[in-house]
Amino acid sequence: MKIGFVGLGRMGGHVAENLLKAGHDVTVWNRSPAPVQALVAKGAVAAATPEAAMQGNAVFSMLSNDMVMREVGFAGPLLEKAARGLIHVNMATISAALARELQAAHAKAGLSYISAPVFGRPEMAAAAQLVLVAGGDMAAITTMQPVFDKIGSRTVPVGEAAEKANLFKIAGNFMIASEMQATGEAFALLRKGGVDPALFHDVLAGRLFTGAVFKNYGQMVLDRQYEPAGFALTLGLKDVNLARAAAEGLGMTLPTADLLKTNYDEAVRWGWQDKDWSAIGEVPAKKAGV
Repeated sequence: MKIGFVGLGRMGGHVAENLLKAGHDVTVWNRSPAPVQALVAKGAVAAATPEAAMQGNAVFSMLSNDMVMREVGFAGPLLEKAARGLIHVNMATISAALARELQAAHAKAGLSYISAPVFGRPEMAAAAQLVLVAGGDMAAITTMQPVFDKIGSRTVPVGEAAEKANLFKIAGNFMIASEMQATGEAFALLRKGGVDPALFHDVLAGRLFTGAVFKNYGQMVLDRQYEPAGFALTLGLKDVNLARAAAEGLGMTLPTADLLKTNYDEAVRWGWQDKDWSAIGEVPAKKAGV
């Protein structure tokens, strides 16, 4: 398949490389040139513009937020220059509102749109072990499934409304951030009281909290190892704000998300913006002086 890829960040570059390994013809575009050059050395074709990456069978995008999606032109102008019948797979975590808008704009332009945000860190992207949540044109999802199988371990279809995939991902990231916050509070409480948090983590990770979030992110909070960032703290703040906006749009509140926003905002003021988003777990420790 002839595939374009727009956005070669910490995750996107690995996904594009796996598409190359699977034998697809991949054309890549990124705002900074270094990731493009790295993939060209591995067999990709460089696109001078985003529209040059949209002339094949499908295009993947993995840009950082709603604003960048609009700046690149995916909400309108870029679609007019795409190959007819193109399938756009958007892997970014964006707002449910923008997903609705994008799906409508693509339909108007005669293009298929799939929201396919992913769960996983860069090392999982490199190992093709991402979990994709796919919403949108079901026929297009079926067409793309063999491609998805080369970049992830599981695809979770959630229906014809693309926004449902984004709501699924936003809710997931909200839960992860909430657990990291709670973990940080528990560790701070233990340190303040003179109890070894490493022993606590070992016991709970083996019995009560056996999932990857507590084991892996909990270890990062325990070790206070937040660099290099696999997922930047500012992106964690973005996703918490997406959860708050989604809740507001549905006429409800998320009190825990409001607390997370306060703490992420404070971490940014402390200059932690380039740390991993798990540094939210360090905020309670700093406030407690431990």
